[in-house]
Amino acid sequence: MEILVCAKRVPDTAENEIEINSAGNDIKRDDLVYSVNEWDNYAVEEAIQIVEKHGGSVTVVTVGDDESEEILRREMAMGAENGILLTDEAFEGSDGKGIAALLKAAVEKGNYDLIMTGAQADEGYAQVGGMLAAMLDYPYASLVNKIEVGDGKLTVGREIEGGNIEINEIELPCVLSIQTGINEPRYVGIRGIRKVASVNIPAMGASDLGIDPASVGADAAGVKRIDYFVPEMGEGAQMLEGSDDEILEKLIELLKSKGGIK
Repeated sequence: MEILVCAKRVPDTAENEIEINSAGNDIKRDDLVYSVNEWDNYAVEEAIQIVEKHGGSVTVVTVGDDESEEILRREMAMGAENGILLTDEAFEGSDGKGIAALLKAAVEKGNYDLIMTGAQADEGYAQVGGMLAAMLDYPYASLVNKIEVGDGKLTVGREIEGGNIEINEIELPCVLSIQTGINEPRYVGIRGIRKVASVNIPAMGASDLGIDPASVGADAAGVKRIDYFVPEMGEGAQMLEGSDDEILEKLIELLKSKGGIK
């Protein structure tokens, strides 16, 4: 099975103290530590496990600048056979639809049975997987936390409300957005990173993809961020003390004063 996994280079929140920039429309990105998006890492691991069981190859694709090549090499050290970097000044500032259009062009340059994305990335929109499927006219499933491979189709489990699992059958080729927890991503060691350090990773721009530069990028974006802020801190929790009956009485009075009960 030929699998394409879409990944993104994002700030590592465990390693960074995130601050808003002076313009108030983004975070300060100077000197940030970056890594592969967590959801995407689960997608790559799942793709590798499928290929280990059923054969084929895994290709990881990302949209970004030259520095985004580092996450491709990390995922190749993890076990993906190939990496593709989509990079062009014209791509900067693309919204979700623009990113999906770029990925669609990359999909059409190959011959893939399955396309996988993470359930969401750092900005939390969770939209690229669905948009990509719609542009390709492929079946789509989101929040996937279980995959079983059949003959020309997959059986997939989806996480739904209440912690329940919905089981669906989906025909190939298709697009799946992968939820965290579907597997345990393998450790990537220094030896693996060194092994792929000199592997050539093709870079594709607008002309390589057959994309009109004016159709992507900031000027073509239908969604533009105009503000970015940190919510104000609340007063915190109020701790009630006393016996069970006293705490219950105090809680009822508080709920009444706040309009929670009458």
